[in-house]
Amino acid sequence: MSKDFDVVALGEAMVEFNQAKASEPMYRQGFGGDTSNAVIAASRQGARVAYLSRVGEDHFGRMLLDLWQAEGVDVSAVARDAQAPTGLYFVNHGPQGHSFSYLRAGSAASRMLPQTMDLSAASRTQWLHVSGISQAISAGACDTVFAAIEAASAAGGKVSFDPNLRLSLWPLARARATISATIALTDLFLPSLDEAVTLAGTDDVTAIFAWARAHGARTIVLKAGSAGAWYAAEGEAPQLAASRAVQAVDATGAGDCFDGSLLARLAAGDTLADAVRYANVSAGLSTLGHGAVAPIPTAAQVRAALG
Repeated sequence: MSKDFDVVALGEAMVEFNQAKASEPMYRQGFGGDTSNAVIAASRQGARVAYLSRVGEDHFGRMLLDLWQAEGVDVSAVARDAQAPTGLYFVNHGPQGHSFSYLRAGSAASRMLPQTMDLSAASRTQWLHVSGISQAISAGACDTVFAAIEAASAAGGKVSFDPNLRLSLWPLARARATISATIALTDLFLPSLDEAVTLAGTDDVTAIFAWARAHGARTIVLKAGSAGAWYAAEGEAPQLAASRAVQAVDATGAGDCFDGSLLARLAAGDTLADAVRYANVSAGLSTLGHGAVAPIPTAAQVRAALG
């Protein structure tokens, strides 16, 4: 059965203020939010996409709606909340890399509830993409993630899950329990190496894959930054797809770009190996500029870099 969308994502989008130069109090305004970044990346690769969320009835919420519409993202199921603000975050750069400061407590997206959200698009897509951040921001948002997964799976769609572990949002024990429960419900598990080490308690790649499979993971892609990504379909041994070296400027959102690019290519019919190689290149290109969204490459740019 054909679907209306290739990729639908659910979560919280925010307006970003990214430090232009380390030690200088000047910030570039951009956009962020892990699943929003991913769905924009998928759209730039040519996928048909939609986003499920809530934004404030404020200037920043209107900015996000304008962004999505400009990026070809269906926003018919993005609710507007007159009682809660759109989330914001700041990115600062220093010798240890980039750090984040969030103004998201009580945000419109944290007020998502299964009974008040239009989740119909989740049953009309090849891939539903969700994340641990959406589960961490509130109990209602976590319930909404599970409801969307149920809707997608019942309609024969596939579900991808990036745990995107943020211990500033919830304690490790609760995060591990919720993430472990979610893994078993999804078709594609997309952790980064750092968060997988924290969740699994080991830095051995083979052991990490074994831990994920013990929790019900089917296909696994383990993002390892500049080293590339380890991947394995169900029943297969992990393989490494190496990244090409780039002169990275800002890695904000690179993992999200990887997710969206990977899903776009899987939806288009690529093999897992080809999709991972494509996503590696796309994520690398996204680090060549500042911010989470602006540097996300188009399909033409990725194809040119692939050679």
